[in-house]
Amino acid sequence: MNDLQDTNASAPVETPAPAPPEDDVIQGISLGKYFHQRVRAFGKSTLVRAVHEATIGVARAETVGLVGESGSGKTTLGRLLLRLLEPSFGKVVFRGRDVTFLLERDLRPLRRHMQLLFQDAPASLDARLSVGEIVAEPLHIHGLGADRARVAELLARVGLPAAYAQRRPAQLSSGQCQRVAIARALALDPMFVVCDEPVASLDVSEQIGIMDLLATLQAERALAYLIISHDLRLVLGSSQRVYVMYAGRIVEGASSRALSNGGRHPYTRALLHAVPEPEPRRRRLRLVLEGEPPSPFQPLLGCAFHPRCPRARAGVCDTDAPPLAPVAADDWHDVACWFPYE
Repeated sequence: MNDLQDTNASAPVETPAPAPPEDDVIQGISLGKYFHQRVRAFGKSTLVRAVHEATIGVARAETVGLVGESGSGKTTLGRLLLRLLEPSFGKVVFRGRDVTFLLERDLRPLRRHMQLLFQDAPASLDARLSVGEIVAEPLHIHGLGADRARVAELLARVGLPAAYAQRRPAQLSSGQCQRVAIARALALDPMFVVCDEPVASLDVSEQIGIMDLLATLQAERALAYLIISHDLRLVLGSSQRVYVMYAGRIVEGASSRALSNGGRHPYTRALLHAVPEPEPRRRRLRLVLEGEPPSPFQPLLGCAFHPRCPRARAGVCDTDAPPLAPVAADDWHDVACWFPYE
């Protein structure tokens, strides 16, 4: 059931969104997710705005990055696109079809085309099953059938010997667990994959191997990726387009090239300045943010970033939330800031 139907709170007026391009595999339009959080001391519940008015799309064979600090709503937005969470408002369009309110029996045939790589790969694998059983499980669930040859083929595709089918997750490294998770996702030949912090728990050499594997699989199968990460350097290096989230809102969206040359939103600029400099002797000015992100229990008036923003102006930024609007005529670049040119 829609979350807002249980409260007196009303959904914001849905803002018009541009029509999805014909080659978009999936698009979320003005998506929002509100959670009910019960306050034990008073026995009342409050509304937590995890995602608010987020519009995002991913085309076939495209990698889109979604970046932001912990608690910004990135994972929630990814799960909304997969319909693992029910949106409080907005809609999800998959291959031109509105799937927002599909019943589970109607949605199930589409789930094989939408897969998720979990942030904690070892925890996402059932410790009671062998690697072969884990990889074959989605095939059995969808009635596609699986044999040893198919499992061995999937393991080989992610760089694991067929003998690993007999092992248990506890016998694998974190990188090997992530490869098993990728093989499990590939088993159903998906079109869209959400990669939630796919290399956050891996060492540098394994990170490179996993990202190279994902890129190779994308080239072979024309997969659409949404890569969720707090590491802006990783996202810029692997994505064609990037969305930046802060406090449940998308505050900037641009091509990786445009964002690498300098973001227009002050939060994006702070993220860029936090990327380590490869040349230690090279000095540069850094924008260091002070303070903490706003509490989702007490949303601020105006722009959510204004208490930490060096550009904030009283009477403007603290009263009205800026819309996500284009700032470039020759390239796609949207920014939610009243003063994007400062």
